[in-house]
Amino acid sequence: MKNKPHLDEEALAELRDVMEGEFKLLIQTFISDSLERIASLKAALNAGDANAFCNMVHSLKGSSINIGAPRLGTICQAAEMAGKAQELNQASILLIAIETEFQIVSDRLRALLI
Repeated sequence: MKNKPHLDEEALAELRDVMEGEFKLLIQTFISDSLERIASLKAALNAGDANAFCNMVHSLKGSSINIGAPRLGTICQAAEMAGKAQELNQASILLIAIETEFQIVSDRLRALLI
């Protein structure tokens, strides 16, 4: 996971070109949706619901990859695999890594909007 960048600058440049004036909204939506998904991931773990955790982390993985956050996507993929294996302790550890990486990604994305 360490070898993947926090943000894929090339993918973000492509998104900026395609989205034009909607790029800022796309970034803001990703950040707010991801915060909700992370809250849902915590709730699923607290409830011991591995299936809900898997579904939510799968969704976060996809949006992370689409927005150009490959390291976050990779951590989400590992968390999804832990959830599928019903390894909720491992999923919990990976959720901490997701939160940490998401903070880095969201800070860097916000910096692009200034």
